[in-house]
Amino acid sequence: MMKAVWRHLKVWLIPLIVTLIIFLLMRFVFLFGYVPSASMEPTLERDSFILGVRIFSEIKKSDVIIFEHGGRLLVKRVAALPGESVDLSKITYMTTLEIPIRDTDVLIVPEGCYYLLGDNTQDSIDSRYWDDPFVNKDQIVAKMIYPAK
Repeated sequence: MMKAVWRHLKVWLIPLIVTLIIFLLMRFVFLFGYVPSASMEPTLERDSFILGVRIFSEIKKSDVIIFEHGGRLLVKRVAALPGESVDLSKITYMTTLEIPIRDTDVLIVPEGCYYLLGDNTQDSIDSRYWDDPFVNKDQIVAKMIYPAK
């Protein structure tokens, strides 16, 4: 009797366990995303898919990260780490947008924050244009692992 019940449950239990494992991996370990813009070209083509890992040890300069900004998930490259300085006069700006006016030409990245830029400098709204040009570590959702940079 018990073997018959187990045989019947096994048909449902194995797919249920596999589904639960996939759900947990997608919720807590991996992040699949879609790139709708050209802001990271040529690294990430418009309309491409990306894979990020939510568990990471440290963020390094030139890492591509997925983060929340203004209620949306964005993908950009880390240009400056906490404590580093950013000389705004040496950064390339878009020709189609007005250059933001700042109090100083040199910004120091605060602890726990990062300065981010898109690879396609002529088509990326990034730290250069935000009112608060820094992204807090708590806003980082994942570190991109595919496609490899």
